[in-house]
Amino acid sequence: MTKFVFYKRDGVYYGFRESGHTGFGEEGDDILCAALSAMTMLLINAIEVSYASDVEYTIDDDSADITFYARGALDEFEQDEKKRYAVRGLLYAFYLQINELLEEYYDFLDVSEVEE
Repeated sequence: MTKFVFYKRDGVYYGFRESGHTGFGEEGDDILCAALSAMTMLLINAIEVSYASDVEYTIDDDSADITFYARGALDEFEQDEKKRYAVRGLLYAFYLQINELLEEYYDFLDVSEVEE
């Protein structure tokens, strides 16, 4: 099972931890795992490259654990309101998409959030 823990501050998503293999299919043929990986890398690249916003992330290839922070979503780290809004929007869209997948793949995904 892949578990997501989303981090929020004052109702704003600014990071997450993704851990574990989904177990939906055999390693190398797991379409759910592939979808999650593609979505996660799109998010990281969009925020870091397209919006030139600082991100902090670690990816453990062996365990498939990913920890990601985009503090540019938070007022105290990003002064540019438009950039902050864009980063927030991407993170929220990612959260919504993971929850959409949860509806169909509830045996393979777990989603929670932590308000910090």
